[in-house]
Amino acid sequence: MSKRDYYEVLSVAKTASDGELKVAFRKLAMQYHPDRNPGDKEAEIKFKEINEAYQCLSDGQKRAAYDRFGHAAFSQGGAGGPGFGNEFGDFMSDIFDNFFGDGRGRGGRGGAPGRERGADLRYNLEITLEEAFAGKAETIRIPTTVTCEACAGTGAKAGSKPRPCPTCGGYGRVRAAQGFFAIERTCPNCHGRGEIVDDPCGSCAGAGRVTRERTLSINVPAGVDDGLRIRLAGEGESGLRGGPAGDLYVFLSIKPHEFFQRDGADLFCRVPISMVTAALSGEITVPVIDGSQTQVRIPAGTQTAKQFRIKGKGMPVLRGREVGDLYIQVFVETPQNLTKRQRELLQEFDQSASDENHPESAGFFSKVKDFFTG
Repeated sequence: MSKRDYYEVLSVAKTASDGELKVAFRKLAMQYHPDRNPGDKEAEIKFKEINEAYQCLSDGQKRAAYDRFGHAAFSQGGAGGPGFGNEFGDFMSDIFDNFFGDGRGRGGRGGAPGRERGADLRYNLEITLEEAFAGKAETIRIPTTVTCEACAGTGAKAGSKPRPCPTCGGYGRVRAAQGFFAIERTCPNCHGRGEIVDDPCGSCAGAGRVTRERTLSINVPAGVDDGLRIRLAGEGESGLRGGPAGDLYVFLSIKPHEFFQRDGADLFCRVPISMVTAALSGEITVPVIDGSQTQVRIPAGTQTAKQFRIKGKGMPVLRGREVGDLYIQVFVETPQNLTKRQRELLQEFDQSASDENHPESAGFFSKVKDFFTG
């Protein structure tokens, strides 16, 4: 089977510049890469064809020979067929580092070899609703890793220094040619550190960091809500071998309150009132989240689930000037453990009561009667 024209394979004109060739190759290589087309033999063949075409046309001398003689320039030991040498493998590795890797290319994996960023830490802090209302300064103690003072984070004993890894040359990663690609992996000798410690520090055993308990102060602002996360930059674990420290995340949870339920910046308080207060009116004293009390006037004929709003007595809005409201939800308590005289009084009231005294129940049962009689 005759080979397709290399320019046709890459879908470019014969006058295409080196930049246009590279763009076309990257686009097609991404489309037909085996990792994106598992088990697709046709895609695998096209991928190899694309590689072969680009290897030829990206080389100035090979391209000139191809433009003059076509595929015959490389047949039977001619000008040298387009192979897949180290330069091409390096180039392909760079491309797929950018597309499939961490996007930082070679030598950009978190800075110098071995100096890795420390892990982030989580701390769960439970506070009361009153503390969420007013804010507070909290002191916490957390076990974490810190830079070893004895070796200043190098992992080497005082008076000595780590030496570059002879296997990877201090890079932390090694390459091996496999088929059409140069595969890069973590150096097996230094485990990605890029350095070898011949005489490890006695305090940290060569790790460059030790475990300590730290005391930190946290400012909990007024108005925080349940589940809020506070980030303390650089207060996580120390980085490996002098790398930057991670962050500490404090997750807040608010204890259930005896009286109040929260909905955003508003508070709700369910208050029982007597049947007499609900019928004849009266005043009740209710708590406020700031520790004070306030009076609520109950009008005559108040029913269960009636809600009274007290403006500006709720929770502050986080990082704002607004304040929520307090809602008093009343429910009428039915009297229990009645004396004989109390029963007699209620029976007398019931006998003398009319539909005007119980308009809702009278209206409901009237509708029920109409429903059954049609």
